[in-house]
Amino acid sequence: MATTDEEVPTIEHPLLEPDFLERRLYQLKLAGTAANDHTLVCLPTGLGKTTVSLLVTARRLEEVGGKSLMLAPTKPLVSQHADFYREALQLPDEEIVVFTGDVSPDDRAELWAEATVVMATPQVIENDLVGSRISLVDVTHCTFDECHRATGDYAYNYIAERYHADADDPLVTGMSASPGGDEEAILEVCENLGIHEVEVMTEEDADVSEYTHDTDVEWERIDLPEEVLEIRDALNEVITDRLEKLKELGVARSTQPDQSQKDLNRMRAELQQLIENDQSEGYKGMSVHAEVMKLRQAVTLVETQSVEAVRRYFDRQRNQARSSGASKASQRLVSDPRVREAMRRAESFDQLHPKYRKTRMLLAETLGLEGGERVIVFTESRDTAEALTDFLSESFDARRFVGQGDREGSDGMTQKQQQEVLDDFRAGEFEVLISTSVAEEGLDVPEVDLVLFYEPVPTAIRSIQRKGRTGRQSEGRVVVLMADDTRDEAYFWISRRREKKMESELRDLKGMADDLEAELDASQQSLDAFESGAKVDGDGDESLDGSTVSSGSEGVPGQPGLQEFADAAADPDDGADATDESDASEGETPAPSGEGETIEVVADQREMDADIARDLSRRDEIEVRLETLAVGDYVLSDRVAVERKSVADFVDSLVGGDRSVFEQVGDMARHYSRPIVVVEGEGLYEQRDVHPNAVRGALSSLAVDFGASVLRTESEADTTELLAVVAGREQDTAGRAVSVHGEKQSKTLGEQQEYVVSSIADIGPVTARSLLAEFGSVEAVMTASEEELMEADGVGQVTAERIRDVVGSDYAG
Repeated sequence: MATTDEEVPTIEHPLLEPDFLERRLYQLKLAGTAANDHTLVCLPTGLGKTTVSLLVTARRLEEVGGKSLMLAPTKPLVSQHADFYREALQLPDEEIVVFTGDVSPDDRAELWAEATVVMATPQVIENDLVGSRISLVDVTHCTFDECHRATGDYAYNYIAERYHADADDPLVTGMSASPGGDEEAILEVCENLGIHEVEVMTEEDADVSEYTHDTDVEWERIDLPEEVLEIRDALNEVITDRLEKLKELGVARSTQPDQSQKDLNRMRAELQQLIENDQSEGYKGMSVHAEVMKLRQAVTLVETQSVEAVRRYFDRQRNQARSSGASKASQRLVSDPRVREAMRRAESFDQLHPKYRKTRMLLAETLGLEGGERVIVFTESRDTAEALTDFLSESFDARRFVGQGDREGSDGMTQKQQQEVLDDFRAGEFEVLISTSVAEEGLDVPEVDLVLFYEPVPTAIRSIQRKGRTGRQSEGRVVVLMADDTRDEAYFWISRRREKKMESELRDLKGMADDLEAELDASQQSLDAFESGAKVDGDGDESLDGSTVSSGSEGVPGQPGLQEFADAAADPDDGADATDESDASEGETPAPSGEGETIEVVADQREMDADIARDLSRRDEIEVRLETLAVGDYVLSDRVAVERKSVADFVDSLVGGDRSVFEQVGDMARHYSRPIVVVEGEGLYEQRDVHPNAVRGALSSLAVDFGASVLRTESEADTTELLAVVAGREQDTAGRAVSVHGEKQSKTLGEQQEYVVSSIADIGPVTARSLLAEFGSVEAVMTASEEELMEADGVGQVTAERIRDVVGSDYAG
């Protein structure tokens, strides 16, 4: 957007680089609204949503001061925004910093203090807020890019709540080309982010239309060869057979293999209800349902991707079926004669898939005959992205662009590798980018001549994101490959219908701004309450959701409530001191915290999968610190550490795993005099096939042998309340300080030997002990023959074969 030889008007501002930003009236209008209230900015991809946010940031920094925070869902997008801001703003580069998981927490805390603009992924900011490493108090502008993600438990929601609560002068800008499929979804995003205004501009607006060009959307019908359809039909026959069984159980209404996902979800819910009612049909049906889902995935791959993709999928299923602890669904799947025949047909298929052929033809037309320069190919499957890259590289200069996580049989890309690929593509170093969904959202990939959908996308948001990659500065072309009479066709029409619905919703939103603002105003009360503080109503304190929290003593005659405990601690004459001589002589000198001071809770970073640390961090009286704890999940004082287990995890830890609950609590008890085990959830005696008395024995052992207090809670919310109470009793009432100490006990030689043997083919600790007892050493187990291995208790022919296969085969790395 820099100036050219023609005289192009630019935007002037004390914090903006001169002659850098082209003056576009629609961007100025949007920025004007966004600078005055919490605003959702809806603008087609490629028309400068980031510029709107930049203009608001510059104005806020100049007029109000403080710092700006911009959040984006992926690391490449964060880096792209940082590069743009460094170019556009007259600020030292070191004041515009990037926060991702690649930057250590200590470094982030230091950088935050000195930064003026922070670009970050939301998960990092969420962790830093929960861990009290940063404060949003002086953040005067917070941008949520791709804000349509602000639903469910996504980190945007927690950050927005904390921002409205903590910042002295908050201002939110949400940005998206596609904020939701309907009015209800858009309202949900606005409510979650605390947004009051919605500004929508479409390509039909006069101010916008001069900067857009038509994007042709074509679909190419693909006829699948008979050999591929035979594989598909064989798999569908098995699906029909399995649905017949589910129909006999009363959960399937039809045996047609093309069941909708909605119907499959309904079946699963009904089976889950049978399980909860302790009906054996539920367990049987759930296993059959799992098989149906696996088969449907294979059908989807063979119909919409390629025979190579389904071949790889079958290989993974075979490996899973052979592994220790394989599910019955996996074993039945690969042993069914019809599935085995489908596998055989896939292995013997040696033709070029018609989608591959059509892709190569379209690229040749665009890059050769039409003189185009760049093409992006999108696919849902990483397997397909990699196979297509290999195939197309024979004729074109093509590179893949996939996510960072490694998967079985597929290496991910590092952030550095992703950035290098994008930089090279922008610079014209290669002509074909083959990408999975990681490139869909917001990445500033340059104008391309063709966007090719290897398969239709059934989600309106993602489809719009992809098509936004073309037609920015000249006419572009979008082609969708659609295998005839397959799921491709259904997905295509679903996508078309949803996009039209979204376009209609956005147009409607433009004409109903006043009504929308009224709805949003009514829904913002909980967020606005943060700015004025929680109200007190009657005898209880109002919680964040407006409900009244009692002091804990109502309805229990003669039973002291929590407030009475606190009062007793404050006046030694009215109550006993909660500490005793034995506690005071354990090597730690209590440091009284004084009434009204902040209570500290140290949480293990791995506990962020739960909401407990987030919920604790929302409380004014509690400060959470995140660490990687050697023992325990939470530390509440110098003597109290807590190991939290869901009922399923608790039972699982009794029957397997590297570290049983006894090891974990044993480590905790060696370093904390008051260890606590929290068992969370219902149905403790109904997990797996473990006898209730075995569970009771384990609970007794933890209490008697390890001296641990075993406490039951109903849910995460219940656990949160319990931790808050215990921490308050320890620090406020007993005057103890938080002290993190302890380390895991190293394994004995025998435990290490058992660990090595148990890892062979996932045979587990019981079989490992049997083998070591039989042969006397790890070396002897490794060198034993198949017949000798079978002499050990619990080792049959299948296990012996697996052990010899792992030990004796050539390395397959």
